[in-house]
Amino acid sequence: MVFHVAKVWSQAKVRVRRQPLAALGLALLTVFVACGLAAPWLAPYNPATIDLVHRLEGPSAAHWAGTDELGRDTFSRLLYGARISLAVSVTVVSASLALGLGIGGLAGYWGGWVDTALTTFAMNTFLALPGILLAIAFAAFLGPGFWNLVLALAIGGWAGYARLVRAQVLAVREREYVDAARALGARGLHIFFRHILPNIIQPVLVQAAIGMAGVILAEATLSFLGLGIPAPAPSWGSMINDARLHLFDSPHLVLFPSAAVAGAVLGFNFLGDALRDQLDPRTRLELGL
Repeated sequence: MVFHVAKVWSQAKVRVRRQPLAALGLALLTVFVACGLAAPWLAPYNPATIDLVHRLEGPSAAHWAGTDELGRDTFSRLLYGARISLAVSVTVVSASLALGLGIGGLAGYWGGWVDTALTTFAMNTFLALPGILLAIAFAAFLGPGFWNLVLALAIGGWAGYARLVRAQVLAVREREYVDAARALGARGLHIFFRHILPNIIQPVLVQAAIGMAGVILAEATLSFLGLGIPAPAPSWGSMINDARLHLFDSPHLVLFPSAAVAGAVLGFNFLGDALRDQLDPRTRLELGL
């Protein structure tokens, strides 16, 4: 048992030396996820409690990240903001990925007029519009709220997954093992889920990890514009928006939520790069993984 632990620890140190950014990304995401999941237990104050007597205080022993213009504890709001960003990013990426797998897989597997209709009139139409502008338009139409925000971001993000899935399916559907499955009598969904999907999922997972970073940034952008999670829920974007008027007299109100957004985005980007290196046999050979 001790030998096994020592061997795993030795392999982990080798991986850290060869992929330091991956280790940094994993550490950032561990902190991000832990803060989001354990926010009710880690937060020293209620994030919505107003205390005007201690408004706009700087970082101190009582308030590690200071207080905002209403006297609310910034550190507690950052923790609950991580909870919101985590929930939004996981839900949006799951919804976008489900749509992308369904539409992209259907277009790539069936081909013909189905592929033309879905690619030309659906994917290309959504890809022609900037995703964040499309999300802003839908969020403004639907109004603020968690599920409205998720719907707006999913509508703006599914087309990228669909295009990737379609390209991967087109490259795999004529492989020998797929032809062998057809020869044995397999059809339709069985071939797709049993033989095609397992062989295209690697790049899709990498795209999903990087997409999490984009969703966090988009959620912060929409919340900054007042189109995200409504007050008094503590979103990082809304915290930055509230701090604009105090940029010079209380810069910590902008610096802490901005650092939180940057850390979460970097963590997911580094994780996506690490997954790509780990899942690509050629890259693994070059890095000696």
